[in-house]
Amino acid sequence: MPAIVDKSSVTKVCVDDFALRKRFSYGTVMVDLESHRIIDLISSRETTDVANWLAIFPNIQVISRDGAATYSSAATGSHPEAIQVSDRFHLIKGLSEAINKYIIREFPARIEIPLTEEVSEERKALYNTANRPLRIRYAHQKKKEGLTVSDIALLMHSCPTTVRKYLAIPEDEIPENKAISREQQHQLAMRQKQCEVDEARKLAKAGYPIEQIATMMHHTRKTIQNYLDPGYSITNGHYNGRIPGKLAPYEKEVIELRSQGLTYPKIHNILCGKGYTGSVASLRMFMQKERTRMQEQEEQNKPQSEFIQRKSLCQLIYKKLEDVATITEDQYEQALERYPLLSQLYTLVKEFHTVMFSQKPEKLDLWIKSAKKYDIPELQSFMEGICNDIEAVKNGIAYSYNNGLAEGSVNKIKVIKRIMYGRNSFTLLKAKVLFHELFYTEFN
Repeated sequence: MPAIVDKSSVTKVCVDDFALRKRFSYGTVMVDLESHRIIDLISSRETTDVANWLAIFPNIQVISRDGAATYSSAATGSHPEAIQVSDRFHLIKGLSEAINKYIIREFPARIEIPLTEEVSEERKALYNTANRPLRIRYAHQKKKEGLTVSDIALLMHSCPTTVRKYLAIPEDEIPENKAISREQQHQLAMRQKQCEVDEARKLAKAGYPIEQIATMMHHTRKTIQNYLDPGYSITNGHYNGRIPGKLAPYEKEVIELRSQGLTYPKIHNILCGKGYTGSVASLRMFMQKERTRMQEQEEQNKPQSEFIQRKSLCQLIYKKLEDVATITEDQYEQALERYPLLSQLYTLVKEFHTVMFSQKPEKLDLWIKSAKKYDIPELQSFMEGICNDIEAVKNGIAYSYNNGLAEGSVNKIKVIKRIMYGRNSFTLLKAKVLFHELFYTEFN
């Protein structure tokens, strides 16, 4: 096995684990912080094995690592005087993941906020599920623009399952909009009536008397006279209007009694004592229509709203607002106004990032004090981990060392493993990695 460095000359290192067989076995890689080269590998990440391995490098002064307790204990056991540095990237990532888990746990997938802009009539028509062909075409259009199913569902005030059904329909097979049967019958009757009126007026203009026109069209003389009246309308004045029935004088009383929890038979008996002659079924039908009317009224009166995706709020933990395409600035402001805690958590993450790169470890104590006031289990668990490893975390702020070299070396090992098509023992893998480092060192 080649030795690319003198072990006694190694003073500053970073360590990280890598997968030999993912989810089954792992190894540990050591990288020299000064030469930026891989020094050694072992086929374990257990505390005892790592501690014994580190001990064969007698002069180590600095050990950069992530927050894993294994490496912390191994470093303390093998080199108690060495400076342990907790990697800044892993710390920021740990806090971000804690906040992300909290948002996923506490918030629904679609978050309702007040409407940020006026909804046009076209958009209202799109929200109406009765306009199925329009919604299907819109879904196909947005899919072509590169939007995800979840994004399209959000725009349509629908669910992803419905959008997937829409997208499964080929564009050349989108059905036509179907009116309800009653409306279709009405429209057909109106067209037929208009044709009859036009025919009667045509015959009258040609000089035929009313009696003859009535005979020819199989109508009464009065009907033909109505058709010839210039003010005649083909639409009945009572169409789509409500004609008061037997229940009309008792409607308010029915609503009141029903709100008190009385059954329809009991209400029927009470009304019959006051002169009502209708049936129980009429009461049920009336209340059904009344509930529908009240629901429609509530929909009209309630303030309009829109939805944003929970994942957009999660992305804001890691990204700037302008880099998140699924949420606008107005929507962001409305979300923070409705959920003030979100604003505080975003600020907490930004402040932690600033502290990590401030090179002033004393600022960490103030940040910990401000973070402990939040009763969030995920955040408190992260805080506990920081406090247990406080010295290494402060060293991560004070010193410029990090685990970037180890992370890059792990990627290098992954590439070598793939080139070997998995047909390798750890001994062969170690030899290839160290020979690669030796060759690179000698010829570059």
